[in-house]
Amino acid sequence: MKKTFSILSIFTLLIFSGLYINSCGSREDTVNCFPNNPINVSLNLNLPGYNALNYDNGWIYVNEQQSGSRGLIVVRVGDSFKVYDRNAPHICPDTNTTLEVKDNIAILCPKDNTKWILRTGQPESGSKTSLPPKTYPYNYDPMTKVLNIYY
Repeated sequence: MKKTFSILSIFTLLIFSGLYINSCGSREDTVNCFPNNPINVSLNLNLPGYNALNYDNGWIYVNEQQSGSRGLIVVRVGDSFKVYDRNAPHICPDTNTTLEVKDNIAILCPKDNTKWILRTGQPESGSKTSLPPKTYPYNYDPMTKVLNIYY
């Protein structure tokens, strides 16, 4: 009876440990509980709402359909762009983990005040994580000024 109880206890402990690790452990680029939503956004930079993206260091929030669970942050970096997910990459999502742009130079997680450099996505010194915000690929046609973001 004691062997059965011990084996059952160990088995139960392993199951719950595995569930905890899988629900919020680290993956390569985000925590495992990071939402995995389809991204399929097309931005016409000729339109006034996207004008900031025509200039270096310009940025916008994108909250359109198929822009993830909390939207995107799109930043113009020279002739290219950075497209960040607004979910914090290092914490399971809750009511206070939506990333925000701070002072036009940093990305901030309001939950724990972790900051990343807006242009590069690198964590600032003293950050609580080494994970950068999740980024997405894009295609940009400079002739039509259409930016397509996908995942």
